[in-house]
Amino acid sequence: MSKTAVEIRTGAYYDSVVLMQLQRSLSEQPGVLDAGVVMGTDANKDVLAHSDLLAPEVRSAGPDDLVIVVLGEDEASAHDAMKKVDDLLTKRGAGVEVADYRPKSLESAARMKPETNWVLVSVPGRYAAGVARQALHLDKHVFLYSDNVSLEDEIELKRIASEKGLLVMGPDCGTAIVNGVGLGFANKVRPGPVGMVAASGTGLQQVSSRIHQMGSGITQALGTGGRDLSEAVNAVTTRQGLDLLSRDPETQVIVLVSKPPSPGVADDLVKAARLAGKPVVVDFIGYATSLRQVDNVHFATTFDETARLAVELASSSPEEGLSVDLNLERFSPDQRYLRGLFSGGTLAYEALLILQDYLPAVYSNAPLDKGFRLTDLLVSKEHTLIDLGEDEFTVGRLHPMMDNDLRIRRLEAEASDPEVAVILLDVVLGYGAHSDPASELAPAITKARANADSSGRYLEVVAVVSGTDEDPQDMHAQVEQLEAAGALVETSNDKAARYVGRLLRGLNPEINPKIQEPMKSVDLSFLQESLAAINVGLESFMESLVAQDAGVVQVDWRPPAGGDQKMMAILERMKSKS
Repeated sequence: MSKTAVEIRTGAYYDSVVLMQLQRSLSEQPGVLDAGVVMGTDANKDVLAHSDLLAPEVRSAGPDDLVIVVLGEDEASAHDAMKKVDDLLTKRGAGVEVADYRPKSLESAARMKPETNWVLVSVPGRYAAGVARQALHLDKHVFLYSDNVSLEDEIELKRIASEKGLLVMGPDCGTAIVNGVGLGFANKVRPGPVGMVAASGTGLQQVSSRIHQMGSGITQALGTGGRDLSEAVNAVTTRQGLDLLSRDPETQVIVLVSKPPSPGVADDLVKAARLAGKPVVVDFIGYATSLRQVDNVHFATTFDETARLAVELASSSPEEGLSVDLNLERFSPDQRYLRGLFSGGTLAYEALLILQDYLPAVYSNAPLDKGFRLTDLLVSKEHTLIDLGEDEFTVGRLHPMMDNDLRIRRLEAEASDPEVAVILLDVVLGYGAHSDPASELAPAITKARANADSSGRYLEVVAVVSGTDEDPQDMHAQVEQLEAAGALVETSNDKAARYVGRLLRGLNPEINPKIQEPMKSVDLSFLQESLAAINVGLESFMESLVAQDAGVVQVDWRPPAGGDQKMMAILERMKSKS
């Protein structure tokens, strides 16, 4: 008849890997049917109950008590297995060469190995914030693997870190790669030009692995913890990581990955990414955008697409437009507005769609937002883009793709406005269109620019030519005429609209995004230092660092004050005052 043996060791702390190994070893003993080795938390008691191992004496165990339950075929088998517990515990970590002496505290570990720059924390969540605070007090970056850390503690830890120019990766941060060393559950990835910041552990692993498989590699891959992009935390670590990688000369492309973020926080991060000065690939799961690219920011929807974009961008020449001199001094102080005059309705729609990422409002007769509809279609307001092919302009007259008269009149009126800086227009070629549109538009552009010049202003005219070299209008000749008139000619509507957007944002600095920067930037020098760490918690993390030839000190950690919450609070207050 089966019998159960139970042992409860009060205040005996072991990490979860040791407990798993002990449970497995006990289960393999002769005559043992099942075994359970857990700390005495309520959740673990539920697991024991589900396995029919919750003996009556276990119910009184506390969360810092080690609970060992062995179910044997008979009483002798159960008790014989229980007698081997201490021997099995002493075998843990065999074969791993580490210092014989293990300091009892973070302070002792830091004195023992002063070159350490990281503290890895994987103790139970109710103690983790206290350990992380100690690490920050010692000016160490923190890799916080522990889960069940309160939101309030996370916010406080990241506030302290940002004020000190330190990183807190976590809580519940499962993976990172720092200076070529994998932390937590990281993969072995070759060095390369792509840097990552991820609020998703398996997302970081999958994207970094795919980048490796595609032949490229990683500079740094910084985890943040899954709540970092929540509204409450406000992406503190993600902002720090983005800022750090934007300044890192080895990182050519930045990748941002997150579980579903707060929409407002995600919007702010995209704005910050546009100022990074490098290509940025964004994969925010569930983040709604109809665009594939805004300036230097590229949007991806799958991990494979994220990795592919990062590798392609890293292997290509620097992105055009990231550092273009917009030559803003050409314009007078009052010039700040756009006037768009389009003949193609869908081209106008696309331009409006793109410009909404640069300007707070663009008025139109066919606006994206009905609140920006012009009340008087003949009178422009602030930034305005008109679709002259809409019905209200074509009653009783030819479509503007065939007849330039109305557009030329509107061009002259808009160019005379002293607050107008940019005229954006399209020139659509092909069968059925005007046989030589540039012959009429170019003189009007020349006149408008000359009038502005005589008034002490500079007028930028950007023309999008839509057509092919085989169109009857002779596309090359059309471009030559427009350029001779002083227009900046593009064949990409997307590219033209983005250039205009950047230019107008430069002329209207008050509309530029106000980015919440880190309170104190993380010093770049730590990226050139060999990683050395203090490990508090899971010994498997220490073993993986040893295997990667990283310097590490394992702390022989035990719950402070024997796990007594009231005494821990008193000790915490005493430390904060010292």
